[in-house]
Amino acid sequence: MGSQLTLVAVSYQAYALTHSSLVVGLTGLVQLVPLLVGALLGGTLADAMDRRRVLVITQFAMAAASGGLVINATLPHPRVWPLFACTAAAAAFQGVDWPARRATLPMVVDQDEVIAAVALQTTIQQLALVVGPALAGILIATIGLGAVFGIDVATFGVALVIALLLPALVPRGGGTPMGFRSMAEGFSHLKGQKLLSATYWIDLNAMIFGMPRAVFPALGVGLFGGGAGVVGLLYAAPGAGALVGSLFTGWCSRVRHQGRAIAACVAVWGTTIALFGIIPVLWISLALLALAGAADVISAVFRQAVQQRAVPDHLQGRLSGTFFAVVAGGPRLGDAETGLAAEVGGPQFAVWSGGLVCVIGVALLLWRVPELWRDSGGGDQLPPGAADRAIAETTSELGEGEPL
Repeated sequence: MGSQLTLVAVSYQAYALTHSSLVVGLTGLVQLVPLLVGALLGGTLADAMDRRRVLVITQFAMAAASGGLVINATLPHPRVWPLFACTAAAAAFQGVDWPARRATLPMVVDQDEVIAAVALQTTIQQLALVVGPALAGILIATIGLGAVFGIDVATFGVALVIALLLPALVPRGGGTPMGFRSMAEGFSHLKGQKLLSATYWIDLNAMIFGMPRAVFPALGVGLFGGGAGVVGLLYAAPGAGALVGSLFTGWCSRVRHQGRAIAACVAVWGTTIALFGIIPVLWISLALLALAGAADVISAVFRQAVQQRAVPDHLQGRLSGTFFAVVAGGPRLGDAETGLAAEVGGPQFAVWSGGLVCVIGVALLLWRVPELWRDSGGGDQLPPGAADRAIAETTSELGEGEPL
């Protein structure tokens, strides 16, 4: 929830200081390279060393990055460059944090409790995706940006204490030696799995062209005539839809052609985003964003199920790092694309054109990668509990993968 407060606060402050959606988009783009490097290194770290130690270091580092935002926000004349520097640093360390955190869950609960733990984790995180952004708008308007960033620092402090209380979490067998050879092994496996690679590409297509969050401040303040509260609602709406959608995903484990289901969900995402860009009515826009979030969470369930089928256990950390790089890097590229499109044709043009290109991209991928359409590895062949575990991973796309 603290990270969601910061996500909204950084975007709102960037727009307030510059009145430019392009600058808002660039605050996301500047995180891309640090995030990719951190995620790839984090995947090898998660398979090589005590995961508890990784979590302790990353909580402290991310708290320090948010502390920089606090200092900048309390200056008489806040600067724009700290928004770039602090968010880039936080993205790098979160890239390291996420694979270790994902690999930790089955190490701290009994095997027969994993599904229950995932269900609890998913509910809490999806609630944070809804409450966090909505609360951010209220808090920015009442206690100010500096205090909002300060709350995020405090939440990292709580996470640091909890990480310190964990036992040692050394990977099975002592771990795999980290290095470029270890990383290359993960990439080699991914290259040989066309269906798995296609799920990565289709998600990048959705997030780069169909993720319009960079223009939420401009739309909330300009088109809808509101303030920080309306901006917060726009950020919260996809998470609300994802929360509701995640409650109705039991049927996903019975779907045999999971590749087709992924393509259908991403097409729904692109279509609803395009409609959001042409209908200037707030309640309809919020409903469309919620529908897009629901489609995204179902798509993520299927994509994670495909990954569980295609990745052996000893590569899970490295492929998790690669997966995180995709789902967290895509929205940041999308921020830049949306901001640039807004500079060319305005915020609404940036939204509807991106949604349209997303739908076209789905059609092109189905044509170029027929394995996506032919996939019939789901249904009864899905491992027990795989759909439930996959739901938990969707938080990376709508929340955990987007701290700032």
